[in-house]
Amino acid sequence: MRDDVRGRVDALVAVGRPAEARTIARGALDADGPDAGLLLALARAHLAEDDDDHDDAAERGFREGLDAFPDDVGLLAGYAELCARTDALDRPGRHARGPVLLARLRELAPHSTELLRAEAAGSSVSTDAKNSVSVRRVQSFDAVRVFAEAPTPQAAAAQAAQWAAAAPRDLRLAVLAETTCALAAAGRTWARLLLRRGHEYRLAAGVVVALLVVLRITVLPAVPFGVATGVGLLAGLPFLGLRKQLRAARERAAEQVAAAAFEAVPDNEAGVGGEEGGPTQLPPVPRVTPREYAFAGAGLALLLIVGVTAYASSLAYPRYDIVAHDTLRGLKGFNLREEFDPFGAVPDSELEESTARVYVAEDAAPDAAAEYLVAVTTGDFHQMRKSYVYDGGIVPVETAGVGSVHDSWRAGAGPYGGWMRCLRYTEVATGTLRAMCVWADKGSMGMVLFTAEDKNRDTVEDTARSVGADFLRPAGD
Repeated sequence: MRDDVRGRVDALVAVGRPAEARTIARGALDADGPDAGLLLALARAHLAEDDDDHDDAAERGFREGLDAFPDDVGLLAGYAELCARTDALDRPGRHARGPVLLARLRELAPHSTELLRAEAAGSSVSTDAKNSVSVRRVQSFDAVRVFAEAPTPQAAAAQAAQWAAAAPRDLRLAVLAETTCALAAAGRTWARLLLRRGHEYRLAAGVVVALLVVLRITVLPAVPFGVATGVGLLAGLPFLGLRKQLRAARERAAEQVAAAAFEAVPDNEAGVGGEEGGPTQLPPVPRVTPREYAFAGAGLALLLIVGVTAYASSLAYPRYDIVAHDTLRGLKGFNLREEFDPFGAVPDSELEESTARVYVAEDAAPDAAAEYLVAVTTGDFHQMRKSYVYDGGIVPVETAGVGSVHDSWRAGAGPYGGWMRCLRYTEVATGTLRAMCVWADKGSMGMVLFTAEDKNRDTVEDTARSVGADFLRPAGD
C-alpha cells in the first residue's frame, strides 16, 4: 500500500503537480506513521518547487527521515544530492554536510546507483529541475545514449518501451520511450543525426557563416551581410523541427504518467527492467561533457577569428597618392592651398596629404571665373559613413550669396567607391550654370566645382568622378 502511495507521489511530482504530491504524502505519513520511502518522496516534492523555502522544507524532511531511519540509502543519497547542489556561499552548513553523507553512503552501499547519483550531483543536471533547458538536456542525453548502444533505432525504441512499461510512473523513462519511438520512425534519420551530431552540425554551420562574413569583410564587399544571416537562419531551421518533436514526446509522456498516477501499482514496477532484475536506473546527466567543452572552444576560436577580422577591417582604409596637375584638360592651374581649405575641420591626425587648385583658360583675365576648382585630401578616414557625405558633414555645400540651387542629389560612389553628393546652381555674379560634387571614402575626400552648361545629372557625376580620379592614384600603382 505504501509503495502505491509513494509511486503516486513521485508520479505527481514528475508531471508538475508537487503541491498535490505533498498533500498525499503528508496525509499518508500522518495516518500510518513514518516511512522512509514516503519521507523521501515528500522531500523530492519540496525540491521540485526549485525555491529556497522549499529546499529548507526538503532538508527538514530528510532530517526527519534519517532520525527514524538513519541507514536508509535513499534518504542518505537524496540528502547528499541536495547538499551537493547547494551554493556553498548561500548555505555553507548544508553544503558542508554533503561529504559526511557521502562517506556514510559509501559504507552502506559502495556500489549502488544511489551513491553514483549522489557523487555526480554537483556536476550533473537535476532530473527534477523545472528549467526547460535542463529538461531538454536530460531527454537528449538519454536518447543519444540509447541510440548509440542499440544495434538499430528500432531496437533502441523497443528497449526504452520495455523500461517504461516496467515503471509507468517514471517520467524520465516515459520521455525516453516516447522520444526513441518518435525518432526511430521511418524518415527520421536526419532528426536522429541532429540529435547525436548536433554539435558537429552547429560548428559546420558556424564555419560556413563565418567564412561568408570574412569574405564579405575582406574581398566581397558587394555581398550584403544578409546573405550570411540568411544562411545561419536556414541552418538553424532543422533544429526547430527536432525541438518540436522532442517537446511533443515530453507532452505525451507527461500525459501517460499523469494517467498512471492513480492506477494500481503493477507487479513488475519495482522489480523489472534492469539486467539483474532490479529497477532500471538511468545514469546521471553531466552538466557539461569534455566533448562539449571542445566544441565550445572551437566555437569561441571561430568567433574570435571573425571578430579580429572584422575589427582589423574596420580600422583599414585604402591608401592613395595625390597627383596635383599644373594643367587640366587644357586649362592652367593655380594652387589655392593657402587660401582655400574645405577640410579644415578634419583632425590633423587623420590627414596625410591635401591639395586645392583652381583651373582657368590659358588666356583668361586675372579676375576670370574658374572653369574647375578641385580640392582633394587623403588619410585615415576608416570611420567614414555615408551620412557624413549625404548630410553635409564633411564638406558643407553652401551657396547662399553665391548662387541659387536648382537641383541636388545623392550621386552614389565617388572616384574609387564610397559616396558622392552633387548639386547644380546658377552663380549670381556671372549667371553661369555650375555644378559641385563632394565625395568621401575611407581613404580620401574631395570636392570638384565646374561649369555645367547643358549638363544633366549623369554628365555631372561622370565629370566629377573622372576629375577626382585624375587627382587620386591608389598607392603602389
